[in-house]
Amino acid sequence: MANFSKSSVPQFSVEVYQNAYLPEGGRDVNAIVTVTSTGGGTTGGVPLADGAPAPARLPGQAPAAAVVLMVDCSGSMEYPPTKMRNARDATAAAIDTLRDGTRFAVIAGTHVAKDVYPGNGRLATADPGTKAQAKEALRRLSSGGGTAIGTWLRLADRLLGAAEVDIRHGILLTDGRNEHESPEDLRAALDSCAGRFTCDARGVGTDWEVKEVTAIASALLGTADIVADPAGLAADFTRMMENAMGKEVADVVLRLWTPVGVEIVFVKQVAPTVADLTGRRTEAGPRAGDYPTGSWGDESRDYHVCVRVPEAGIGQEMLAARVSLILPPPSGGGAPQTLSQGLVRAVWTDDMAASTSINPQVAHYTGQAELAQVIQQGLDARKSGDFDGATAKLGRAVQLASASGNADTAKLLSKVVDVVDAATGTVRLKARVAEADEMTLETRSTKTVRVKK
Repeated sequence: MANFSKSSVPQFSVEVYQNAYLPEGGRDVNAIVTVTSTGGGTTGGVPLADGAPAPARLPGQAPAAAVVLMVDCSGSMEYPPTKMRNARDATAAAIDTLRDGTRFAVIAGTHVAKDVYPGNGRLATADPGTKAQAKEALRRLSSGGGTAIGTWLRLADRLLGAAEVDIRHGILLTDGRNEHESPEDLRAALDSCAGRFTCDARGVGTDWEVKEVTAIASALLGTADIVADPAGLAADFTRMMENAMGKEVADVVLRLWTPVGVEIVFVKQVAPTVADLTGRRTEAGPRAGDYPTGSWGDESRDYHVCVRVPEAGIGQEMLAARVSLILPPPSGGGAPQTLSQGLVRAVWTDDMAASTSINPQVAHYTGQAELAQVIQQGLDARKSGDFDGATAKLGRAVQLASASGNADTAKLLSKVVDVVDAATGTVRLKARVAEADEMTLETRSTKTVRVKK
């Protein structure tokens, strides 16, 4: 939510990029939807209709945000000893970054979860005094025990749920695998927490499971990354907290309305990362469904929408979908607010040049989604000993990264394969690959570059 000292309010815009033309018999309509949020918020994080006055902050009004930091304190954090020290320092740096007035707590996570500051199931309110107390509590943290991340998340949810705020955010650090609860327990915890708070997840070192950490971030609409060298934790935690403090609006949803006879093939976020939202739809009235997007600051994201329309004759035209950005009503009631919307169209033509042209934005993000997929497939094949399959998939990844200008991913790929010809995707698997390099590529495989418009 916004800092109330700002004079501006968040404004949202929706732009639709597509080739609306279909050949005779054509049914699949693709569109890239760009959503942009700009401005701050004297409204407490609630966007205003055009021309509406911004209300003053009322006495006793809820603080801007609540943040819970979950720090792995399992026994493995003591190897090497610098890991635990770096984790304490990083959490302290994040606490220093908290905006005064933010509600916050610190959880020590092992095979159980313990709220070590302020304790007793409460949240503290950030000011110089509470920040100093929290850092003193951090200095007393020690490592020992196992890892049950679901218990950490459930405690964070209870703490955040008790706060009368709009922005609820978690930061989770782990160095190991989730060995002291079943995968089903973690999945159940994620399902329980989804939509209640966002969470950034970080793996430190190289002994954690990439798919666990990325699943946490995906389910809770946060970011995932590796910090291979614990010395880099403080800088990373500071950036994460700065980003969390920049959020203005929570719980914005992408609402897709489709006419009778139109099927939804998929809805994906494609920038800044690839995330499939198709299965996360909640019904929102006749032929309408909502897809979660999480909290927003000053930023822009791209979504790929694909719908299947009924067949129609040459010269016919139809509305294939209406995409709206919706702010759900507050818990106290009220009506949802439409922040912006755009239209997806379908026009049938016998002009082959028009109907076979692929919109540049659609083509770019189709390639970026494939890039993320073939990296995962290539790394999985390499781990299973299928080196021919790994070479083919990672070669295709190199080709896609090169063609789309995704230099960061191309650089990560070059640490796993020797690139013979990027344009054709000709590569050789490296005989030896540092574990940190392979894990970094896997963790960051979903990061995309935006299309040059």
